[in-house]
Amino acid sequence: MTRKTWTLFGAALAATLSVLPAQAQTKLKWAHVYETSEAFHTESVWAAAEFAKRTNNKYQIEVFPASQLGKETDINQGLSLGSVDVIISGASFAARSFPPIGVGYYPFTFKGPEHLLAFAKSDVFKELAKGYEEKTGHVITATTYYGTRHTTSNRAFKNCADMKGLKIRVPDVPAYLAYPRACGANTTPIAFAEVYLALQNGTVEAQENPLTTIDAKKFYEVQKHIILTGHIVDALNTIVAKGTWAKFTPDEQKIFVDVSQEAAARATATIKAAEQKLVQFFKDKGLTVTEIDRNQYLDAVSKSATFEQFGYRKADWDRIQAVKY
Repeated sequence: MTRKTWTLFGAALAATLSVLPAQAQTKLKWAHVYETSEAFHTESVWAAAEFAKRTNNKYQIEVFPASQLGKETDINQGLSLGSVDVIISGASFAARSFPPIGVGYYPFTFKGPEHLLAFAKSDVFKELAKGYEEKTGHVITATTYYGTRHTTSNRAFKNCADMKGLKIRVPDVPAYLAYPRACGANTTPIAFAEVYLALQNGTVEAQENPLTTIDAKKFYEVQKHIILTGHIVDALNTIVAKGTWAKFTPDEQKIFVDVSQEAAARATATIKAAEQKLVQFFKDKGLTVTEIDRNQYLDAVSKSATFEQFGYRKADWDRIQAVKY
């Protein structure tokens, strides 16, 4: 082959290679319902970028916040439909597929965030997560502290009996309703977007939410008291769809677990720090802040609500109480 022929061959080869596609990048969708300013979103974005980095950009994850791909029910269903690859979502939604995993929503299960976080690393949680995986095929890779739910009210109360007849807005979720109903309160399932106005005009006297939500939605402007009931210590799970998880190599699965758990720890630290500052903030706004005897409330709940009516198992709850933290 002459030099000229080699030159022409080389040019042709170079031209051919130049139009060959680079290694295709796999695009994934990560969905949640939280606002872009919240740690649950900012740490999801961090995790997406970090996973791409640690897999040499084999994967590109786009995060869709603020219900862009649907409400929480929708994105949970999307895991099976193939419309989403990763979500962060409360265990109450996972419990619709596998009820036992929702046991932490039984009122007064956890004594605080540290108890919850220790549970998330315990054998009992691993077994519950495995049960969810066996039922759905989806994999829980991390747990993030969402916040501890407390009660705000225009009527002061310290004891369970003092809540009799209290008009309180509570999400229409059976386990959420158990605590106020056990104390004789009148529960009302008002849409979340309408809660501020309902408190303002007296449609309801009280509501319950984490301190960060009470702050963000400015409920403190239309309430006089915050009672630190701590009736539910809430968490979000990071869940990978069955089909997506199967695409990952074992090394990639480990990388995703590591990254999602690091992101969860970062978001958890942000939420805990915010909660610590908010009690004083509310006091400064003129609200009275009251602590309670949780055992008195738990006793009332246990007399009126069984674990079985929610699909939970008391044996799991008992093991959670034994978790050291």
